[in-house]
Amino acid sequence: MEPIKVQSEGGLNVTLTIRLLMHGKEVGSIIGKKGETVKKMREDSGARINISEGNCPERIVTITGPTDAIFKAFAMIAYKFEEDIINSMSNSPATSKPPVTLRLVVPASQCGSLIGKGGSKIKEMRESTGAQVQVAGDMLPNSTERAVTISGAPEAIIQCVKQICVVMLEAYTIQGQYAIPHPDLIGCIIGRQGTKINEIRQMSGAQIKIANAMEGSSERQITITGTPANISLAQYLINARFRDVAAMWNDPSSMTTS
Repeated sequence: MEPIKVQSEGGLNVTLTIRLLMHGKEVGSIIGKKGETVKKMREDSGARINISEGNCPERIVTITGPTDAIFKAFAMIAYKFEEDIINSMSNSPATSKPPVTLRLVVPASQCGSLIGKGGSKIKEMRESTGAQVQVAGDMLPNSTERAVTISGAPEAIIQCVKQICVVMLEAYTIQGQYAIPHPDLIGCIIGRQGTKINEIRQMSGAQIKIANAMEGSSERQITITGTPANISLAQYLINARFRDVAAMWNDPSSMTTS
């Protein structure tokens, strides 16, 4: 799952890239006649959906976009596969409907976070979503990644993918930046002998660095590094500090972001 981008504009805008491993028949179903199905999925979800070239038995389907778009695209794929299963059963004597199955391609370095200590995380995912989740023991051929297989009803798969995305995001370090236009505000954020900035660092768990002003400008850049949750909390605490100072100065235009 790569890359993760964050823009700090009053909140987090997290862009994910998730890859799926699919058999040729599954890819054909996603593409549809003259590419109509995949075109509709792209338009309706807002995600970018790319399918690897080649005549290999298995292809990589890459889905990129904001988290909401990713989940919509996954939902469409899961329901399309369920539709394919129902259609195939109409010509089959089988009475029990097999589950929908998706295979995610996940860096091996992230699989430990998915499994959790003693398998606690993956067990929690199975129990809370109702989906079956299996992390392959071996890496995929010529790669440093593993297949994570999710099986179940489309609704269960979608919930499971959401939880996997949360776990993956927590494992990444990202950055957000503020531009502080008023030099006096920096002093308010730092506090006497750095007490305020250290307090915000400790409470949020984020790393916070304040750059020197560029020549000819009074602006100072604050760079916040950490997980999305760390950054979000640090932003909240910094904004709260600015609101306190602005109230004292009776100046509401206390901060801009970039």
